[in-house]
Amino acid sequence: MTILVTGATGTVGRHVVAQLVQQGAEVRALVRDPAKADLPAGIAVVQGDLLDVDALRNALSGVSTLFLLNAVVPDEVSQALIALNLAREAGIERIVYLSVIHSDAYVNVPHFAGKFAVERMIERMGFGATILRPAYFFSNDLTIKDVVLGHGVYPMPVGSKGLAMIDVRDIGAIAARELLRREQAPGPLPLDRINLVGPDTLTGADVAAIWSEVLARPVAYGGDDTARFEQTLRAFMPGWMAFDMRLMAERFLTDGMLPEAGDVARLTGLLGRPLRSYRAFAAETVSATGVSA
Repeated sequence: MTILVTGATGTVGRHVVAQLVQQGAEVRALVRDPAKADLPAGIAVVQGDLLDVDALRNALSGVSTLFLLNAVVPDEVSQALIALNLAREAGIERIVYLSVIHSDAYVNVPHFAGKFAVERMIERMGFGATILRPAYFFSNDLTIKDVVLGHGVYPMPVGSKGLAMIDVRDIGAIAARELLRREQAPGPLPLDRINLVGPDTLTGADVAAIWSEVLARPVAYGGDDTARFEQTLRAFMPGWMAFDMRLMAERFLTDGMLPEAGDVARLTGLLGRPLRSYRAFAAETVSATGVSA
């Protein structure tokens, strides 16, 4: 019984793999460059990607459960649908898919709409699947930590509605739990959706206040200018992706990224412990950089 993890070397995938290995699962990883994978010992590594049909077909051979994660790319939907069709061809019925919270509501945001299309395909194809819908990752803010630490500004246009931010380690733990639950079941389990959220719903001002507390000096919220946000992102990502991120930020401002009733309690029960907090993430980040408060 083998679990195939796609996106195994990424932000979430590494945590999924680590959790599965820790619990004794037989894991296979699909990676672009095995020489750079740096995965735990004992992982079977297959070179390829989600558009390489031959490599993916080979990776899926003998697999019982699939963790499907694909990056935000222009052909994200094609990648996912190729993987799902090849999984069905291989007789795989058990899937955990990493989508995004409010994929059905942020209808104008390309990568949200794309993930919702994949969710619908999973349902229509009749897979026994868990669809994980994570909110904003704490770790997204590692990209702007130098601005926070060096300039005293939290620049992400989070807005005032609030985001239920989550630690990727909690995402990895829940994903591994769902993979093992489906892998170990005597037959395919019904489709389920799980919102992955953190313990607190935070506004831009809330996040700035947390950094202020951790650093023991003022950190201001940079405001809601999504046009400036897009222009900043264009310095280190393609224009289409920067615009996608701007559209997402605009939905942060108008809708927020809010949990549903019972989400936090459900996740706490699944993990058997409290969810990690943003304050703990900020404190770890400061400690790791050696910045004095």
